[in-house]
Amino acid sequence: MSLLEVIALTAADARAAQDGGADRIEVVADMAADGLTPDPDLVAAIREATSLPMRVMLRANAGFRTTGAELDRLRRAAAGLAEAGADGFVFGFLDSAGHIDAGATGKLAADAAPLPWTFHRALDHAADPVQAWPVVRDLGGGLDTVLTAGSARGVDSGVDVLVRRAADDPEAAKMIMAGGGLRRRHVAALAAAGVTAFHVGTAVRPDGDWDAPVDAALVREWRTLVAAAAG
Repeated sequence: MSLLEVIALTAADARAAQDGGADRIEVVADMAADGLTPDPDLVAAIREATSLPMRVMLRANAGFRTTGAELDRLRRAAAGLAEAGADGFVFGFLDSAGHIDAGATGKLAADAAPLPWTFHRALDHAADPVQAWPVVRDLGGGLDTVLTAGSARGVDSGVDVLVRRAADDPEAAKMIMAGGGLRRRHVAALAAAGVTAFHVGTAVRPDGDWDAPVDAALVREWRTLVAAAAG
């Protein structure tokens, strides 16, 4: 079964995603910083607007490292966001050497429990993404999805990496959600390798513009494409 996740910045985005047939939304703020933690009031408003599963970003800065103070704020934020309607989270950190920061990530996972969570594209920015992948897979603690483009430069550059990773390991394929500049031309090859989860943002907005709202018709086109490719 395939999954289409759409980035929602507003309640209107969430309604359009649902109307277009999306399976899940990711709620973030500030796409100029590639997505930061949204305000609980926004999450509550989006929860009122849609019945879709909703994963909320836990990220305090535009990079992939976190300080102790930032992590403490994110750990406190998780409870409030869950009360506002989040039924999952998106997070993950690198340490100063560019390796997966399992300690910080694990602490936040413990606070997010029992809700499921996605490890986001910090993986693609690791010093050695090949070595980082098994570390991420073994994090456990509610982790069920890894959002990855296969490259820090996006899916165009990383699609072959994702295809190999999925084709070589069916368990990996089950965890991969392809996203980060995902385009329609990528879907068939990824689906053929076993990837069934796909994540879109600008692809479902007119002219690919973050300032434009999600378009239900574009979501519907993506839902049809993903369903057909994933079979």
